[in-house]
Amino acid sequence: MTLTFTDEQEELRASVRRFLADKSPSEAVRRWMESDSGRDPALWAQMATQLGLQGLALPEEQGGAGYGPVELGIVLEEMGRALLPAPFLASIALAGQALTISGDEAACTRWLPGLADGSLTAALVVSEQGSSWNLDGIRTTAVVQGEGWLLNGTKTFVIDGGTADLLLVAARTDEGPGLFAVEGASADGVTCSALTVLDPTRRLAHVHLADAAAVRVGPTGDASAYLREVLDLAIVALAAEQVGGAQACLDLSVEYAKIRVQFGRPIGSFQAIKHKCADMLLEVEAARSAVYHAASVAAERSDDGELAIAAAVAGAYCAQAYTHAAKETIQIHGGIGYTWEHDAHLHLKRAKSSELLLGAPAAHRSRLAELVGI
Repeated sequence: MTLTFTDEQEELRASVRRFLADKSPSEAVRRWMESDSGRDPALWAQMATQLGLQGLALPEEQGGAGYGPVELGIVLEEMGRALLPAPFLASIALAGQALTISGDEAACTRWLPGLADGSLTAALVVSEQGSSWNLDGIRTTAVVQGEGWLLNGTKTFVIDGGTADLLLVAARTDEGPGLFAVEGASADGVTCSALTVLDPTRRLAHVHLADAAAVRVGPTGDASAYLREVLDLAIVALAAEQVGGAQACLDLSVEYAKIRVQFGRPIGSFQAIKHKCADMLLEVEAARSAVYHAASVAAERSDDGELAIAAAVAGAYCAQAYTHAAKETIQIHGGIGYTWEHDAHLHLKRAKSSELLLGAPAAHRSRLAELVGI
C-alpha cells in the first residue's frame, strides 16, 4: 500500500480541477442548485464524453476505464472542492461501486454501460426512518413473485433518488438482507417525494415502495457481508468529497487572511487568525491521510477486515474536519462570511449535511471501537 500518487493520478486531479473551474464556477453552482433538476444535464454529458469521469472506476468490459477507489477518490475530492451539484456520488461512487463488486455479471452487463457513458443515473437506497444506514434497522421487505421480487417499505434520505433511472434497494428477505434493483423512480409501485434539505447543492428524496417489481443483485441468501462492503466503500467516497470541501474552506480562509486589512495590517498577521488557519491545516491534512489510506485499502479488496476499520476512521474524522473548517471559514471572514453572496455558507451546509448522511461521526467511532475490541 502507498499513499503517494503517480504522475497519471496527479494529472487526473489537475484535469478535473481545470474542468470544474471552467465549467462549474460558483455562479453556475448557484444557478443549478436553484433549478428544478438541481443539476446541468449538459455538464453531466461533458463529464462522460470529454473526461470519462462516470466510467473511470467501472470495469473496462462494461465500458469503463478500469480504475478503482483511489482514482475515484481523487475525482470526488475535486468535486467536493467545487461543490458540484451532480448525481456523481449517488450514481457512480455508491450505486456504481455496489454493482461493480457484486459479482453479478448479468446486472453489471445490464446497467454499468449506461452508468459509464452517462446515459443512466442510479441511487443506492438503504436508509430508513430512525435507522440511518444500519443494516439491522432495515424493515423494507422483499418477497419472491414469479421469477422476480416485490418490495414493500419506505426509505428516506435517498441521495438523488427522485431523478434516478435505477434504484438499488436494500431489503430484508427470510434469509437476511439483500440488494434489489428497481427500474427507476417512476416505476410502478414507487413513489418519490423531494425532501426539504439543508444543503441546496444535493437533492434527497423519500421513497415509498408498494409491491414494486425488482430484480435481485449480488449474492443470494444473507448478503450482509456484501452490503457492509458496499457501505464501507460509500463512506470512503463521501470522506474523499469532504476532504475536498475542507481544503476549499482552508484555501478561502488563507486567501482572505492575506488581503483583509484591519488596523493597518492583514488579519493573517494576527495570532488568533494564524492559529485558526494552522489548526485547519493540521485537520485537513490528517483527514486527507485517513481517506487516502482508506481508498488504498479499498483498492486492495482484502478480506482481513481492514477496510471496515479504515472506513470508520475516515468517516468519523473527515466529517468533523470539514464541519470545523467550514465554521472557522465563516469566523475568519467575519460579517461577509454570513452573507448569501459568499460561498462559506454553502460549504457549511454541505459539511453539516454530509456529516450525518451515511452515519454520524459518533456512530463511526462506536463501530470502530467494536471492530478493534474496545
